[in-house]
Amino acid sequence: MDFLAKTSDAITEMEIRHLRTVRELAGECLVLLENDGTLPVRDIGRIALYGNGARHTVKGGGGSGEVNTRNDINICDGLEAAGFEIASKGWLDRYDANYDDAINAYISTVESIAEERGVPVTSVYFEISPEAPQMPEITEEDFAEAACDTAIFVISRDSSEGRDRTPSKGDYYLTDEEDSNLDFLTHHFDKVIVLLNVGAVIDMSRLKHRLGVNAILLVGQVGNITGSIVADCITGKTNPSGKLVDTWARYYEDYPFAEEYSSLNGNTDDEFYKEGIYVGYRYFDSFGIIPVYPFGYGKSYTTFSTEVLSVLQEGTDIKIWVKVTNTGSEFAGKQVVQVYFSAPEGTVDRPYQELAGYAKSDLLYPGESMNLEITFPIDNFACFDDQYPARVIPQGDYIIRVGTSSRETKIEAVLTIEETVIKERYDRLLEDDSRYVFDDLTNPGTGKAAHQAVDDAQLAACERKFTLNMSRIRRSIIRYRGVSETHINERRDEVLTLGSVIGRNAGVAEFVAQFSLEELAELIVGNYIREVDEDELFSAAMHVPGAAAETTSLFEGKRRIPPIVMADGPAGLRLQPHFKATRNGDLLRGGEIFGFNHNPFPEDTPEDAIDYYQYCTMIPSATALASSWNLDLIESFGKLVGEEMEEFGVHIWLAPGMNIHRNPLCGRNFEYYSEDPLVTGLCAAADTKGVQSVDGKGVTIKHFACNNQEDNRMFSNAHVSVRALRDIYLRGFEIAVKLAQPFCVMASYNLLNGIHTANNYELLQNVLRDEWDYEGLVMTDWFSSYEDVEFLGYDETKLKYPPAFSRLCVYAGCDLQMPGCAKNASDIVTAVNNGRLTLSDVQSAAMNVVRLAIKCL
Repeated sequence: MDFLAKTSDAITEMEIRHLRTVRELAGECLVLLENDGTLPVRDIGRIALYGNGARHTVKGGGGSGEVNTRNDINICDGLEAAGFEIASKGWLDRYDANYDDAINAYISTVESIAEERGVPVTSVYFEISPEAPQMPEITEEDFAEAACDTAIFVISRDSSEGRDRTPSKGDYYLTDEEDSNLDFLTHHFDKVIVLLNVGAVIDMSRLKHRLGVNAILLVGQVGNITGSIVADCITGKTNPSGKLVDTWARYYEDYPFAEEYSSLNGNTDDEFYKEGIYVGYRYFDSFGIIPVYPFGYGKSYTTFSTEVLSVLQEGTDIKIWVKVTNTGSEFAGKQVVQVYFSAPEGTVDRPYQELAGYAKSDLLYPGESMNLEITFPIDNFACFDDQYPARVIPQGDYIIRVGTSSRETKIEAVLTIEETVIKERYDRLLEDDSRYVFDDLTNPGTGKAAHQAVDDAQLAACERKFTLNMSRIRRSIIRYRGVSETHINERRDEVLTLGSVIGRNAGVAEFVAQFSLEELAELIVGNYIREVDEDELFSAAMHVPGAAAETTSLFEGKRRIPPIVMADGPAGLRLQPHFKATRNGDLLRGGEIFGFNHNPFPEDTPEDAIDYYQYCTMIPSATALASSWNLDLIESFGKLVGEEMEEFGVHIWLAPGMNIHRNPLCGRNFEYYSEDPLVTGLCAAADTKGVQSVDGKGVTIKHFACNNQEDNRMFSNAHVSVRALRDIYLRGFEIAVKLAQPFCVMASYNLLNGIHTANNYELLQNVLRDEWDYEGLVMTDWFSSYEDVEFLGYDETKLKYPPAFSRLCVYAGCDLQMPGCAKNASDIVTAVNNGRLTLSDVQSAAMNVVRLAIKCL
């Protein structure tokens, strides 16, 4: 086998170029929450550095979100490289010792549990998080050692797929040790800077108002050179221009139904989305709840003014021109302008305001201005109306608000729609079992009442008021698919190959018609090792070691269909950085890495084995990317990933993740963009365009849909109203599909209103393909249709719901079952032979696999 990996461990030109790109761009992802002028630090000298993230900086989330990089630059290393003298090494060394003890104990516990259960170590890593190391007390002796006036305190939090966070100390809340150490710092040092190295929201109720804290910078998790990126920001080489993509509440209990989330109420079988459409700022703004930091908030080292120059209709779009001026005197910077709308009150309940569009300025120097264009489709005013059911743009006055966060806007226009527009009529789809029906929250009007006086004054002063011409707004007729036809092999005297299709000598249907049922079944499940008992599951990613999996290699010879290699994300490629192979190209065991699990090379490894290296770049996590509010930047990062896919032979990136931040405790929020579906959809589309600008490389948007908790993630039933689905949880996916046509969509683990998403025909066929005109392939999440739940760490006797079924995956339009096992294929064959599945459905899935193979050439 020929590998594209390097046979030298020397750093490559591509690595150097990509690391430089990350460092140049990632500063825009950092969000400045507080600053009294302490940042940037002008005098580079001695500085005291404390906190659990000082040397153990979290570069990104765990699980499939991990990226195995050549090296990591922590915040301590980054500051030292920038010229600072770290004056607190005694304290840092004490913390290192505690950290090592905690991690060794964690690894031992995981290995013991795995051995006791007879399951892979990796599955236990998903379930159990390491105990936080004991944080040493900062003492008078430490202060004497520091002998400086400025201290930096780094608060880090790690999270991972497979488990949700908790509203506890050391996770959502600060630990007692963090609290007491911050008290010590604020009483002893003249200046205290707090860095938040976190992937999601934490409690800020005390930290924001703590006397003696001069600056708070949300670093987020921005990859393996986080330390360098932070140092650039601390020293003023870059000016943080990020904005929050989530609402940070004053208290965890301020989030809707906070105590019922995930396992907090003792029930992970059924999750009820009672808040409906009132997620994030839609809830806080409508219900009049004041957050500690609002959606869209972020400061800068400089100041800006904004002036709306015009609000116009151009065809089916609204175009707003805003003059942005850097009114500061020292630092260049960028500003984000956000446009919100308040919909008219009517028969459909609407939030106080919703994001309609946004744009980011160029880098502006002091005194410099630019005219910034924000354009968005009038379609963004639409909502789902269950009365029809349909997507509609209700008649009435739409109030346009322009500003720099959801709580800092001014009314700049009133746009009138004279008659309700019915854009699309739908069948009644995705409805829940009547036993579980509940009433969603509705807008109580308290948020509007709180802003009434200001709104009335601004409305009275507003001069831009006009009626929209809706004649060019597209009205669609949805045609739902009927029964597909079975394709008959009419070219029996020929052996068609993938080349026949590419050369236009045969159609995809003709090609697939030549496959036997058994061959078709193998084609639509992932590649698996066949030399083991068929009830066991082993995925095989042989062409690119460390990749998540690949499609079958059974048809490389006769049919010329190469395997499609898939690698995890979402912050780069998760590959095995070092592996060995024989001179004949046979892959040897050893070198595998997952989390803290590092498999050594066996002692019997041949002496003449060839060493191969695959070092990848870790880019900022999805939440950090979204915090840039810069779609061009996100597209650039996507292209970077696409180039590394090309370098190592990966075809499909199993990213981006784009589930909504419904609650701050979701263990995988770092992997997703935002609480807002528009931000989520636009960011995913930009990421997709970047990756797919590299020929033959594609993305997998995931997890479709409502993968908003990790506890019991494979068997949790999300009960969601159709309105909330259409306007919040599916909306981002719809935007990404229509703007970027990703190669693949991955179904989520969970059930949605009683049906596993991978088995949900209404979701995958009616909505995704029929309504949105999706052209690509749908796959399962890993092991979704694998029935040996004990192998996956579950007790079958305690499960309320069964796993997804292989037969129903094919029926529903889930084309590819990953990572694949023998039983998946045999179940498909049996189902067709028993009349419980049609051959045409199997052929349809196979055709989508073939089409994907052609795209990936």
